[in-house]
Amino acid sequence: MDHDESDELRRAIAGDDDALKALLGRHGPGVWAEINSDIGATWRSSIDADDVMQVTYLEAFLTIDRLTARDGTGFKAWLRRIAQNNLRDAIKELGRQKRPNPAKRVQATAGQESYVTLVERLGRTTATPSRHVARDEAARVIETMLDRLPQDYARVIRLYDLQGQEISEVAAEMGRTPGAVHMLRARAHDRLRSLIGAETNFFTHAS
Repeated sequence: MDHDESDELRRAIAGDDDALKALLGRHGPGVWAEINSDIGATWRSSIDADDVMQVTYLEAFLTIDRLTARDGTGFKAWLRRIAQNNLRDAIKELGRQKRPNPAKRVQATAGQESYVTLVERLGRTTATPSRHVARDEAARVIETMLDRLPQDYARVIRLYDLQGQEISEVAAEMGRTPGAVHMLRARAHDRLRSLIGAETNFFTHAS
């Protein structure tokens, strides 16, 4: 790695969007090629490498400040991990769509019940709800946090989790493939869970 790229990486981590764009332009195509080869024939009608990289680039902009790598090799490995996680989540959810389990679906319910259900779902992966979540409070907190999410993240949560639309309907409304919707939803849940956990007492984490 030359000195210029090292400096570019430091600037990107410090918040220089142009530096990050340059790094993505340099290393992104290689990651795209690797991801493209990992998508099996079963899923190519529902997801492609462009889907994966669009969400991966968005996550790169959102999380670059946490990157600890200090060279181009480390940056590319970091970008590859994000892309692989996105592809894994898309394939996992597309598989579930083929064999739906109603117990794992966040059902749209009347009024504010869907907000409570969403909070409970977000808590299940790393924590449990610390108390009975009041409907009004859940709705207020979710709406506040949605305003802090990237537009596509907030939109997929509203359409799928809160309004209860099917993935095919959400994909059509957002102009994306079903695989892209699943990736956006997984990353939206990650970010929403982090925001809620940091600013509320809804979740009690195991010690």
